[in-house]
Amino acid sequence: MKIMKQTDFSKLLKTEDEQLRKLNGIVLKAIEEEKLVSQKLQEFDHSSPGLRSRLADWIAAFGGSWAFILSFIGLMAVWILSNILWYKNAFDPYPFILLNLILSTVAALQAPIIMMSQNRKEEKDRQRALNDYLINLKAEVEIRNLHEKLDLLIAEQMKTLFDIQKEQMAVMEEIRNSIKKENHSLHPSASLG
Repeated sequence: MKIMKQTDFSKLLKTEDEQLRKLNGIVLKAIEEEKLVSQKLQEFDHSSPGLRSRLADWIAAFGGSWAFILSFIGLMAVWILSNILWYKNAFDPYPFILLNLILSTVAALQAPIIMMSQNRKEEKDRQRALNDYLINLKAEVEIRNLHEKLDLLIAEQMKTLFDIQKEQMAVMEEIRNSIKKENHSLHPSASLG
C-alpha cells in the first residue's frame, strides 16, 4: 500500500503557500486603494473655508432666518413710527426716501452675498457627489477583488482536491490490487474457475 510521500505533502503545502501569497497581494492592493480614497475624503472634510466664505455663509444664514425678518420688520416699524410721531423733527419724512434707499442697498448687497454662499455650498455638494462616486467606485473595485479572491480560492481548492482525489484513487487501486493478490494467494483455484 502506497502512503502519500513527503514530496506530495510538500507540493500541497507549496500550492497552499502560493495561494496565500496571491491572496495577500490582492489584499495589500485593496488596502492601498482604500487609503487613497479615505485620504482624499479626509482632505475635503478638514479644509476650512476662508474668512470671506464664513462671513458670506453667516450673512446668508442670518438673511434667510426668521430672526432677520422679525428684526427687520421691527426696525422698519420703529423707523416709520418715529418719523410719523415726530413729524416736525423727522429725519426721513413720509415718503421715507432714506428708508427706501437703505432697503434697496441691503437688498443689493444681500443678494450677491447669498449667491456667493450658495455657490460655495454648490461646490461642496459637487465635492460630496465626487466623493460618493469615489466610494461607489471603491465598492465596485472591492466587489471585483472579492470575486477574484473567491475565484482564486475555488480554482486552487479544486486543483488541490483533484490532486488529493488522484492520490486517493492511486491508493485505492493499490489496495484493490493487494486484496486481489491476497485473495489469489489464499484461493488459487477460484481464479481458475
